Amino acid sequence: MKKLAILAAATLTAVLAAQAGEARELRIAPGAPPVHPSNGTLYVNFAKYIAEESNGDLTARVLGPEVVSLSQMKDALQSQLVEIGNLLPLYFPADLPNMSLAGELALAGREPQAMAAAMTEYIVTCETCQQELNRFGIVYLGSGSSDVYTLLTKKPVRTAADMKGLRLRSGGAPFSRFAEHFGAVPVSVAVNDTFESLSQGVIDGSMASIADLLSFRLIELVGSVSTLPLGTYHATSDFSVGNATWQSFSPEERAEVIRAANRANADFTYRWGYEMPDEARKAAKDAGLEIVEADPALLKEVQDFAQSDAKTVASLAKDRYGLADADQRVQRFLDLVDKWDKIVKETGPDPKAVAERVQAEVWDKVDPNAYGL
Repeated sequence: MKKLAILAAATLTAVLAAQAGEARELRIAPGAPPVHPSNGTLYVNFAKYIAEESNGDLTARVLGPEVVSLSQMKDALQSQLVEIGNLLPLYFPADLPNMSLAGELALAGREPQAMAAAMTEYIVTCETCQQELNRFGIVYLGSGSSDVYTLLTKKPVRTAADMKGLRLRSGGAPFSRFAEHFGAVPVSVAVNDTFESLSQGVIDGSMASIADLLSFRLIELVGSVSTLPLGTYHATSDFSVGNATWQSFSPEERAEVIRAANRANADFTYRWGYEMPDEARKAAKDAGLEIVEADPALLKEVQDFAQSDAKTVASLAKDRYGLADADQRVQRFLDLVDKWDKIVKETGPDPKAVAERVQAEVWDKVDPNAYGL
């Protein structure tokens, strides 16, 4: 009832504002608390940028997770409680198989800004992806990426033998496959429950961003950080616009929303993928955690597994989702990763520079009269 009341009040406000010729206020939702970069950076910056891009004609009000959580985002967008929301495609793999395929290639990730840009270009230029999104009821405006995941464990992990039998929190299928390959036991635990699971001995560690040491207070429980490159979490739809909302925008407004989203996506990835990990590494050292450099043999095994896992992803996509051309789709995504790795080597991770390249390479080629319709 509370959410329906919010929707009714917001709708009435929008109607009155439109009649009075005032700015339109969009209801936007990150699904995360202010301390998380998807709220404090991604959505806060978007609210600022949309006002700039539209010269004040469009503004935004951020609805917190107490109104709409990540698990509720699909229903909130379809009911128009939320007009723009942060949606995680891996929550809905059967509905969004193409996005899930790209997310399954997590272990390929080495450069956050490159992974976010590759995901963005892949989805924007993929006709069947756009058809899936349209049926799902949303318009996609880009992705972000975490830093390269690592192992946060109670005991140090230097060799493959050290991983055997460890119960490791997994944030998705690619990380579970990795754990099982090395003899560990993947445990499906919501990221918000990682601290409690560690403290109760349910898990021995987590395959996660080093920033989780601070974001979820794991620094109080783990003893070491093993710098294994476990790939990135880039399967995000940072700004998912409900179809009805998108159709209500003029072409000029769509272009403004795209530009604002693109700028905020780059800021978000810079914060999540670079700044926060640097802060966490410093905090880990100050707290006396052991920073473990993995054995070269283990690093080679990890790299070999990441390469072979791409073939596994293609096979799974064929079997589960009927994507007969999954091999070509996997290769298309990996080619885009290579492309954007080279671009980010030129620009560096600077969010302004990256946003300008993504705008030029991807969004400037999109027709706002037709995209998402």
